[in-house]
Parts: sequence; C-alpha cells; structure tokens
Amino acid sequence: MAIKVEGFTNGPAATNSFLLWDDEKRGMIIDTPPESFGEVVEAIEREGITPTALVLTHTHWDHTADVNQFKEHFGDDLLIFVHPEDEYRLEDPMKHLLWPIPLQMEPTKPDRYLRGGDELTLGDEMLFEIIHAPGHTEGSICLYDRRRSIIFVGDVLFSGSVGRTDLPGGDHETLMESIRQYLLPLPDDTRVFPGHGPATTIGVERETNPFVEVG
Repeated sequence: MAIKVEGFTNGPAATNSFLLWDDEKRGMIIDTPPESFGEVVEAIEREGITPTALVLTHTHWDHTADVNQFKEHFGDDLLIFVHPEDEYRLEDPMKHLLWPIPLQMEPTKPDRYLRGGDELTLGDEMLFEIIHAPGHTEGSICLYDRRRSIIFVGDVLFSGSVGRTDLPGGDHETLMESIRQYLLPLPDDTRVFPGHGPATTIGVERETNPFVEVG
C-alpha cells in the first residue's frame, strides 16, 4: 500500500507541517504551526482520513501553536507524541516563547513519549524509526521510513542549512554530531522533509550543504 504525504506551510516563521495517510485512511500529523489547523483539517475531511497520531518533532512555539486545537477537535482518538526532554516547553509554553508573538498558548499534556530507537506504527504500512537528534533542542526527533526512504527532520537539517543552535536548549556541536551520526549515513536518495523550506535529499545535502561537516 502507498503512503501519501501532503505538506503545509503556515505562521509567521513559515513552518512546515505534514499530513500522512495510507490506503485505509489512517493518518498521522507531524507538527502544528500557527494557522495550520484549518488547512490540515480541511485536507483530512477532503480525503476522509482518521488521524490517530500527532507527532511534535520538537516543541518550539512555531511547531506547536495549534496542537490544542487538534486535540480538542479530534479528542482522545488523537494521541500526541513528543520526546520527554522537550516536554517542558509544552507545560508552560508562554514562558518559553523565543520572542514576543501575538499568540496565547495553553499548556499541553502529551499522551505518549517517543525516544530514540522507538518505532511508531499505524496499521501495517506506516512504520517510522524514531531518531533522537538533539542540538536544535534537547529532545528533537526525526521520523525515518526506511522502506520508502523518507525522513521528517524538524529543524535538525534544512535544504542548504542546519537548525539554529543559539536558542535555549541548543548546542552546535551536539547538532552537528546528530547530523553526522544519524542523517549523513542514510542513503543518498533519502527524501528529507524539513520543518522550514523545501524538501531535499541526503545526497544533495552531503555534497552541497555548506554547514554540513562530512568526515
């Protein structure tokens, strides 16, 4: 069976989110930027999808602002997943804003934790290996579908760049080690879906990304 991916870009930081679903209409949401709720729900209703998992790649506000709207809309059937080291920003999101923004964000309680080495499955076809890739934040995670050679990386790696590390919880050397250890060894044709900007491939980033340290 095929897995379909639809991407959205929303909010003042032009943050990407993703909706994934299989032939049985089982769905997963990755990240919830400001102003994403309406567009994503419209796609869910158009395709007749039943979303059961909402994964936060990390918990900076531009990736989590609409999370409570999704939870309220879909209820307990939609489980929120996050790495435990990033949960603290969800507990008091207004305290951890990176700069003043015209948003009021309420606390969020995740339903499940995802740690490095875990697997997240939906049905028989959607299986993601969880990679803990700290550096941008302490609990940044990537979701890797080995069978389809696709990976969702949040703000760890971008087309032609890498995640910033000057924010609380960031560390440049840790980020570069995460990229070297977990991302660069993946096959060249692995399709990379980042939290900002266009999709790319591991091969392109290994060869052309000026911020990536190979070797």
